[in-house]
Amino acid sequence: MEIEIDGIKLNYEQHGAGKDVLVLHGWGASIETMRPIIDALKDRYRITALDFPGFGKSSAPPDTFGVPEYTRITRLFLERLGIAKTHIICHSFGGRVTILLAAQHPELVDKIVFTDAAGIRKPRTLKYYIRTYSYKLARRISRGRVFKRALLALGIDVDERVKNAGSADYRALPEGMRRVFVRVVNLDLKKYLPNIKSPSLLIWGENDTDTPLAYAKIMEKLIPDAGLVVFPGAGHYSFLDCFGRYITVVRTFFGG
Repeated sequence: MEIEIDGIKLNYEQHGAGKDVLVLHGWGASIETMRPIIDALKDRYRITALDFPGFGKSSAPPDTFGVPEYTRITRLFLERLGIAKTHIICHSFGGRVTILLAAQHPELVDKIVFTDAAGIRKPRTLKYYIRTYSYKLARRISRGRVFKRALLALGIDVDERVKNAGSADYRALPEGMRRVFVRVVNLDLKKYLPNIKSPSLLIWGENDTDTPLAYAKIMEKLIPDAGLVVFPGAGHYSFLDCFGRYITVVRTFFGG
């Protein structure tokens, strides 16, 4: 199904009947990534799954988008569909949106399952600053022909260094979405966690390297009503690595 909000076409699906559950995917993913969860819960809940702008079958957002804009469009989406209060299952980037939505609009959110959720900004190390400023310098040099040619003669290809800079997630994106990505990952949402009043369950993979378990422990400490479940041996997609256990825990938490 499709709905247009603020000029952005959003793809979404709705299945089942009963208490509302909103399912939000991670960065670079889509509804299809969350399909196993949707299929496992639609027998007893009304599941609404959304492709965030720029992913799946939804159209791309303006390059001015960040977490607040993704949160706003999610809120408007719920309002347009007449969903007054919903449980939320979120993974990775979906956790960023959920943190802000729950903190700023508690009337829309019931229980939350944060799954390997993002939202805690990685510590800024010396290595980070060296890499960041080296990239900025390389971009500036790449705009000038004379200096760039001089470095190329020394075996330094500035254009190639700029092209290969950043994470795999960053390099896989078109230019506009790259600016969105930088804005998203640089926003630390830690200060919003104490404002989440919804009962929250944190489900984490022990071996998650994208959003390490240490982040889950910070979230558990700062969210007033939160509990943490860790799946041994699981990674960033803990809901797929330990699917049967995951669904059992979620159903129990939701009261089903």
